[in-house]
Amino acid sequence: MIHAEGVAEVTDTTFDAEVLAAGLPVLVEFTADWCGPCRQLAPVLGVIAEEETGRLKVVQIDVDHNPEITGRYAVLSMPTLMVFRDGEPVKSMVGARPKRRLLQELEDVLPAAF
Repeated sequence: MIHAEGVAEVTDTTFDAEVLAAGLPVLVEFTADWCGPCRQLAPVLGVIAEEETGRLKVVQIDVDHNPEITGRYAVLSMPTLMVFRDGEPVKSMVGARPKRRLLQELEDVLPAAF
């Protein structure tokens, strides 16, 4: 799996505890080794994970190794980014995007900066 620095990996077995039970909004990247746009997105997610510590948790899940969660949320394209808040998916985006655009798209689901 293309691992983004500072971004935890979750699996079918750890997803519910790490994502659904998290106290913060969680940005989940559904990714795969063979996905070119996922490789482009990895450094962006690493930076966002670092900059948004305390407001947003960022994790990755490998779709090839975790079919249960991939199927549960009907993920068909990589990368798919989903934001979960209070155990529910509240936003879904497909495809790589630059950091600034991703942060703009996340504004409405993140708690206000203080």
